Amino acid sequence: MGAELLVRGASRLAAAAGVPPLLIGLTVVAAGTSSPELAVSVQAALAGRADLALGNVVGSNILNVLLILGASAVIAPLAVDRDLVRRDVPLMIGASAVTLLMALDGRIGRLDGLLLLAGAVGYTVHLVRGAVRAGGPRGAAGRTAAPAGDGVAGAGGRRPGPAALVLAGLLAAAGLGLLVLGARWFVLGATAAARSLGVSELIIGLTIVALGTSLPEVATSLLASLRGERDIAVGNVVGSNLFNLLVVLGLSAALAPAGLAVARSALRLDLPVMTAVAVACLPVFFTGRAISRWEGMLFLAYYAAYTAYLVLDATRSAALPTYTVVMLGFVVPLTAVTLGVVAAREWRTRARPGA
Repeated sequence: MGAELLVRGASRLAAAAGVPPLLIGLTVVAAGTSSPELAVSVQAALAGRADLALGNVVGSNILNVLLILGASAVIAPLAVDRDLVRRDVPLMIGASAVTLLMALDGRIGRLDGLLLLAGAVGYTVHLVRGAVRAGGPRGAAGRTAAPAGDGVAGAGGRRPGPAALVLAGLLAAAGLGLLVLGARWFVLGATAAARSLGVSELIIGLTIVALGTSLPEVATSLLASLRGERDIAVGNVVGSNLFNLLVVLGLSAALAPAGLAVARSALRLDLPVMTAVAVACLPVFFTGRAISRWEGMLFLAYYAAYTAYLVLDATRSAALPTYTVVMLGFVVPLTAVTLGVVAAREWRTRARPGA
């Protein structure tokens, strides 16, 4: 509820200030859907819960691609904007790889966090300049637009009056307050749950907290897919993943007294999985600039497999070694080869004269 109020209020304020609708989608609304991750991770970092802060970001990014895009593509094949493949997906891959490299020493320190935040500023400036050069909105060019029916510009394109602006400001302030309060409750509840279940805070962050904070992305992408705005569904996920890494993780690491300690299990599995998922988006998005239903089912299957691994690991199951061998020795390589072959065929098809 806090995220919804914040998005609506901030969108109306931005529109009243003359900000183009495209920029509202690229900045205000995209940040709004990721605001639960920001609130929870910052609260966890300030409370010294590094595993929860990091697990929330990593788990949300994995969930966004595998679960949200997978489910959206199963509902209807998703269109992928050309700029997304050329610019944003490579940036998402680069941000994921940089985060993995930063974590190799066992800590994402304050300087690392500031570097990630600098990347967020540079990315936003690049988007603003691109939008200005384009001369306004590109339609639904792969990003989250202002909420449908929000009426941010008023009827007939008229600017809202003073009363409407005050109401928009109150909505944004109330949303921010609810987010902060909800994040505090969420961190306390998740920590208590982890202790009572005997499960590490990292596992809780990767699963329960990641799913809870990703609900705005779930709602946005699934509704966009159902309404036929399929490029928005894809752009929402990629934009949110970039925001999570550059802003949420960057701000959490910069504000934490000693940075964010990285657990060995996260360095061994979760961060590489997050990076691999980002890399997998490139061939999937490239093939016909669409995500087909079978690719959506593949994403869902991998999310189920990843979650199963977390459960087996948390319960110290005897089946874990066999499961790991099967996944790493057979399933993952087979999938990589399949995606590579499909992408190569698409590339050759486009390279033919007259194609």
